[in-house]
Amino acid sequence: MYRASDRVANETWIDRIETACDRLDLGDSVATTAADLFLSNVPESDRSKRTIAAASLYAAALIRGDERSQSAVADAMDVTRLSVHNHWKSVMDEAGFRPPTW
Repeated sequence: MYRASDRVANETWIDRIETACDRLDLGDSVATTAADLFLSNVPESDRSKRTIAAASLYAAALIRGDERSQSAVADAMDVTRLSVHNHWKSVMDEAGFRPPTW
């Protein structure tokens, strides 16, 4: 869980997630879920925030059944695909979801 002040302190990252959702034609439920996942796992470093925001978006799309490729999410969030690949499962795990095992 997170505090309202966390949302205010990370408004820039929430805006980036929402912008990426628009670019990827993802719905509001994905944006909301991605923001919740991100705010529940906010890292200290700004450099890490970009990666966790991207991983949160990818995970949210999976959770909401509106999948996008790791590459598409990475491009929309301006990170490498490997960053998304290396972090999305831990984001899901920390939120209590079981990542798919395809």
